[in-house]
Amino acid sequence: MSLNLKSLISVLNADWAGTDKDVFIDHISIDSRSLQNGSQTLFFALAGVNNDAHSFIPDLIKNGVQNFVVQYIPENYADKANFLVVENTLQALQEFAAYYRNLFHFPIIGLTGSNGKTIVKEWLNFLLSPDFNIIRSPKSYNSQVGVPLSVIAINEKHNLGIFEAGISTVNEMGKLEKIIRPTIGVLTNIGSAHDEGFKNLVQKIDEKLLLFKECPVIIYQKNEIVDSCLSQFAAEYMMHPRKLFSWSFTDQSAAVFISKKETKNEDTVIQYRYKNENFTLEIPFSDSASVENAISCLLVLLYFNYDQNAIQSRIKMLYPVRMRLEVKNGINNCSIIDDSYSSDFQSLKIALDFLESQKKKGASKTVILSDIFQSGFTNEELYSKVAQLISDNKINRVIGIGPTISSFKNQFENSTMFPNTADFIAAIEHLNFNNETILVKGARSFQFEEIVSLLEEKTHETVLEINLDAISQNYNYFKAKLATNVKMMAMVKAFGYGNGGLEIAKLLEHHKVDYLGVAFADEGILLKNGGIKLPIMVLNPESTSFPSIIQYQLEPEIYSIKGLNAFLKIAREKNLKDFPIHIKIDTGMHRLGFEENTLEDLIQTLKGNSTVRVQSVLSHLATSDDPKHYDFVNKQIALFEKLSSRLISELNINPIRHILNTSGISNFPNAQYNMVRLGIGLYGVSNDPAEQKYLENVGTLKSIISQVRTIPAGDSVGYGRRFMAEKETKIATIPIGYADGIARLWGNEVGFVVIKNQKAKIVGSVCMDMLMVNVTEIDCKEGDSVVIFGESPTVIEMAEALKTIPYEIMTSISQRVKRVFFR
Repeated sequence: MSLNLKSLISVLNADWAGTDKDVFIDHISIDSRSLQNGSQTLFFALAGVNNDAHSFIPDLIKNGVQNFVVQYIPENYADKANFLVVENTLQALQEFAAYYRNLFHFPIIGLTGSNGKTIVKEWLNFLLSPDFNIIRSPKSYNSQVGVPLSVIAINEKHNLGIFEAGISTVNEMGKLEKIIRPTIGVLTNIGSAHDEGFKNLVQKIDEKLLLFKECPVIIYQKNEIVDSCLSQFAAEYMMHPRKLFSWSFTDQSAAVFISKKETKNEDTVIQYRYKNENFTLEIPFSDSASVENAISCLLVLLYFNYDQNAIQSRIKMLYPVRMRLEVKNGINNCSIIDDSYSSDFQSLKIALDFLESQKKKGASKTVILSDIFQSGFTNEELYSKVAQLISDNKINRVIGIGPTISSFKNQFENSTMFPNTADFIAAIEHLNFNNETILVKGARSFQFEEIVSLLEEKTHETVLEINLDAISQNYNYFKAKLATNVKMMAMVKAFGYGNGGLEIAKLLEHHKVDYLGVAFADEGILLKNGGIKLPIMVLNPESTSFPSIIQYQLEPEIYSIKGLNAFLKIAREKNLKDFPIHIKIDTGMHRLGFEENTLEDLIQTLKGNSTVRVQSVLSHLATSDDPKHYDFVNKQIALFEKLSSRLISELNINPIRHILNTSGISNFPNAQYNMVRLGIGLYGVSNDPAEQKYLENVGTLKSIISQVRTIPAGDSVGYGRRFMAEKETKIATIPIGYADGIARLWGNEVGFVVIKNQKAKIVGSVCMDMLMVNVTEIDCKEGDSVVIFGESPTVIEMAEALKTIPYEIMTSISQRVKRVFFR
């Protein structure tokens, strides 16, 4: 990309303010934290409900960014950079992407549907890449922001595009259609995802079909509802002849009719009829979703007139798609970012930004990178750009693997090159990996999963997978409920509610949360030692921890005169001035805090005291989640208003005030004061079933099958013979038990795990390190994956069955269970 800034003024219908219209733009950004921003970056300052990127413009200018699309110019900065002033910066980003898309004239495949978009996109890229130079959406960039960023990556060397479009409600697809302008439309599986944004299924299909408004061909699976919607769609948008290219298992009028489908081990063999000829196709998957996605790909190949031999050989080589970046503990105090199945220029940019957000304090940054394919650039252009990207991101060392990247070794500082993965593995012991954050990014053919396996810290096979994107989604859901300028404190106590405190704190710092909350000083010290710079409040500080709190610049909650005097004594000894403290008022929880009759002593102790500063005044709601007790909550809020106002008046201070927890944010919006405290909601749990559907599951506890055995009728399983087989029964043993946090009460057929998307009841007692499940009706084998909790069963379901709360389930997961973080 190389565009003159002057030409974009009319494209965006913008007002100009600046010093130089004749600069050229080669990079578009919406992320102020990206190290890839520079003098030729055009930064779109997106303004959301609670996040306004205009506030980051001064820092961006300091870092060398000179060109901005804004809704307003920050005060005193009109003459310090170039500004294109528009009414709405998101709309301007979309208009720019639509303009940029119109500069190119080659086939574009547009994908939409409820499920399968990303997988079909990745598979089509694999199937068509021998014959095309493809640009595609990186990862799942299919939103109102992701789609424009994907399309902006097109360059002159591409000759086929594959872009996915995702929507969650009406009036969204029309905007994406103008940006993608597909010439080939693919409608993937229509399921229940995002149902809450539509009145009914028909409305959802109608909205998705708008992507194909000017599309000459639409590929889809025939069924009565979709056909009816397409009929109406055709009547409404008859801009040119349109071909409906359909497939079906049941309707013989489809262009491609699947007459037979049978499963053989892990594969599926289908027989299909196309143009009155019959063909057989082997698909290397047995699950129905993968088979449907492969058939969508088949129709695209047929549309492109591929011969049957090419179709057979290519589809047989399809592979499981990894759609996430994973953070894993590595050897020698390293962190591994596993992106070992993808190597293209656009996704490298995303991975490098993720590396920056996840780097460990004091750790150097390393990239292990394979040859990059399908960039659209010549090798000279490509590796020059990659080297610049690596330099901009301040990578400490580069390890290149592949003949092409090796030939450009002189472009990279502090680099080591290997012609292939085997040579790297042979030399791995001499590369001295130690205290590094390592991005492992390679094309699938390089088999970088072997490198990840060698660098990964070895622990047992039970893992708790933490979806960082889900945490971001949940954070933004609650942040959108806040009034302007209300701060957010995110609770990361108890090891992030069992999910992993430091990694989640890094993500929250990336999102510029205002405060972090921990229970004890050692939790805060761990975060500070991990490089967290956010202010951290310690909710339950013990007086013995006050010296450490001061040393690590933590901020204590003070809830008694005794505690206050103890802290003041140490603070005076250290000659502190205006050290921030947080005053806790007891308004009815009766756990910790100053009561009304102790307020006078508090005021007299603090009056005229310059050693400490009251940073905030807070209280805690006892029943914000239970409508039966809302009157009590309102009394708590009224008492908090009375007592905190008295403190403010008599001490002449202006502290932050906060009383709302997760349920309070949703149920008592009029009591937000200056800040709220987000706890369990951040981790995907709500006490309100209506709200729960808007939150995303964060933690999935997984293990594997260690052994499968069949026992005869009359035999027992486990300690105490609490399960007796009434008939021949197949039993699988899973290496997880109560020492890992699985309650013994969850055993004896109360609870279940999920194997191959089927429930398997736990039989017998849960052991310390193992549990056994009934898999008589499940086709499974040793090594198969097992879900202990996540989407099913949820921690809410488990808590209800065990007569406890989700907090207990989540925080009980042992530290010996490895946490794997992914995006």
